[in-house]
Amino acid sequence: MNRSPMRPFLVGACLALAATLTAGAVAAKPEVGQPAPAFSVADTTGKTWSLADLAGKGLILEWTNHDCPYVQKHYGSGNMQALQQEARDAGYVWLSVISSAPGKQGHVSAAEADELTEGRGAAPTAVLLDVDGAMGRAYGAKTTPHMFVIDGAGSLVYMGGIDDRATTDPADVAGAENYVRLALTDLAAGKAVSNPATRPYGCSVKY
Repeated sequence: MNRSPMRPFLVGACLALAATLTAGAVAAKPEVGQPAPAFSVADTTGKTWSLADLAGKGLILEWTNHDCPYVQKHYGSGNMQALQQEARDAGYVWLSVISSAPGKQGHVSAAEADELTEGRGAAPTAVLLDVDGAMGRAYGAKTTPHMFVIDGAGSLVYMGGIDDRATTDPADVAGAENYVRLALTDLAAGKAVSNPATRPYGCSVKY
C-alpha cells in the first residue's frame, strides 16, 4: 500500500498542535471577575489549605520571599504586617505563599518560615509552602510581593502590586496608594473594586 510522503509530517504537525493547545490550557492565567484558581497546599504545620474549604470567606494571597529587597521594604517598614492585621480584623483569611523551589533564593523549611513570621511580627493566617510551584503557576504569580484578593463567592476581585511605588525604599510606603487596602475598602462598602488589576512589582518568583 502506498503511503503519502506527507503523512509523517501531518501526523507530527497534529501532535505538535495538540501539545501546544494542552500547554496553553495548563498555562491559562486567572482573570478578575472569574472564579479563582483552585489550590490545595500544606502550610508550615502540615495542615492543607484549599480554596474549596474556604468557601464563603474573603481571602488574600501574598507571594513572598524573605530575601527579596521589595519584600524587605514592606516588612521592614511594618507595612505588610499592618495590612495583614487589618485584613484579618475585617474577617479575611490571609495566606502568605512561598513558591521558591529547593535550592533557589527564598526557599525555607517550615521551621524557618515560622521563625520569619515570629521574628517580623507578621500576622498571616498561615504560610503555605508551595514547593513545587503549582499554586504560583496556577495564579500566574510573577513577583514577590504579588497580591490577590478573592471574595466570599470565590471570585478573583484584585490582582497585582501591593501599591503604586515600585521601589525598595521604605520611605515610599507612607505616600503610596495601597491597592490592596483600597480593594478591601471598596468591598466593605459593597462596591466593585475600582482598580481590579495592576502591574505587580518586585523580585521574580524563584520557581
